Amino acid sequence: MPEAATLASRTRGHTPLPGTILIIDDEAAIRESLQVLLEMEGYQVETGSTAEEGMARLGDSIFDLVLLDLALPDKSGLDVLAELRERDSALNVIMITAYGTVENAVKAMQRGAVNFVQKPWDNEKLLADIRAAITRRRVEEENVQLKRALKQRYNLSNIVGESEHMQRVFDLVEQVAPSRSTVLLQGESGTGKELIAKAIHTESKRRGAFVPVNTGSMPADLLESTLFGHVKGAFTSAVASKKGLFEVADHGTIFLDEIGNMSLETQAKILRVLQDKRFMHLGGIQELQVDVRIIAATNIDLQQLMHEGKFREDLYYRLNVISIDLPPLRERGEDINLLISHFLKKFSEENGKSVSQITPEARRALRDYPWPGNVRELENAMERAVVLATGPTVGADLLPKHIVGGSGSPIPAIESRPGASLFDIIEECERRIISDKLEKCNWNQTEAAEQFHVPLSTLNQKIKRLNIEVKKKSRE
Repeated sequence: MPEAATLASRTRGHTPLPGTILIIDDEAAIRESLQVLLEMEGYQVETGSTAEEGMARLGDSIFDLVLLDLALPDKSGLDVLAELRERDSALNVIMITAYGTVENAVKAMQRGAVNFVQKPWDNEKLLADIRAAITRRRVEEENVQLKRALKQRYNLSNIVGESEHMQRVFDLVEQVAPSRSTVLLQGESGTGKELIAKAIHTESKRRGAFVPVNTGSMPADLLESTLFGHVKGAFTSAVASKKGLFEVADHGTIFLDEIGNMSLETQAKILRVLQDKRFMHLGGIQELQVDVRIIAATNIDLQQLMHEGKFREDLYYRLNVISIDLPPLRERGEDINLLISHFLKKFSEENGKSVSQITPEARRALRDYPWPGNVRELENAMERAVVLATGPTVGADLLPKHIVGGSGSPIPAIESRPGASLFDIIEECERRIISDKLEKCNWNQTEAAEQFHVPLSTLNQKIKRLNIEVKKKSRE
């Protein structure tokens, strides 16, 4: 092997490319020679003489590149390559091979190695291959970070998530926002439908206002007056003419939340606005024209409502030009830690506190809880914890009792039937939790909703979806 002085003279003058490299080779002379060469180039180098030792090094540190011998005493280099790729699919691996094993080296490249080096190697070519491999990894990492940064533009307000589910949602927001198409957001209460609607509007080219309307919380007459406006004298309390929200949202976006609860008569008027961009004030005779994009949201199965004759089929297909399904929090558990950190920071700033930590017990309770109220329920729980915190750390004692499983509603043990899916098991868990809470509240749904920290409408929808039999309240 070349002497260190010779190596230094032959490699001097190259621009160092900082990085960390792991060498796995059973020949001490090979390891030492490679280590001297690479350290003179500015790399941080660690070595292992066996597959076991190399994998242990990989568990302790993060590497930009692995130089892997094809023939190791305790395991085939091809098997080690498979383990490395399974652990980190983006990790670059260069195989080191003797003359007689070039065919195997080619196989290794087919299985994910980026290159192979023959013994004895040429220093200049080896260093060039290493620089190319590490540069490629850096570019790939930068691309990932850039893509993530672009998606962060849509993380408005409380939209936080790195899970695969949420990345798909962000991708759809990016595609949909510049268009004029109607969007239907579907998902359980508390999943952030209004925030996604606002993100779509913010990233669109529309210069008008974003106007949210909770259509499920108003009687039909009041809703129509709110949406379309009215003229003086249109009804008893109409003492003056009033603009509707469709006028307010002209050249902007109107967000119709809980559209599944809208009356058939109001649905017909919404359909006309979608088709003709025209409407009339209640009690008026003059048609008004508006340029409004409609984003609708529902936590109810609109197709089922169509079959029941409670939702217009023509309106459904007008609204459902582009559909975005928002996942419940129980299906994006990998986002919970991120949300915890986000809400800790948010509510600490709002309350002038320095709460920045959470105990492992509290974090475990938050991760194990099924979150029937979704992100909104987690947000409420974290706000409560930060407000009650007297120090920098949130403990389990600051969380609602039903979440930590204390004297509230613990998560009951579920014995899954053979063949039951994870979704079936989660549904059964939800069903038992809600039934247990209702029984403890003497079947008072309002009280149960308050203890769950969710709107009554959310609890009612879950009771209906899970087919929970609500018993009559017993007399005290």
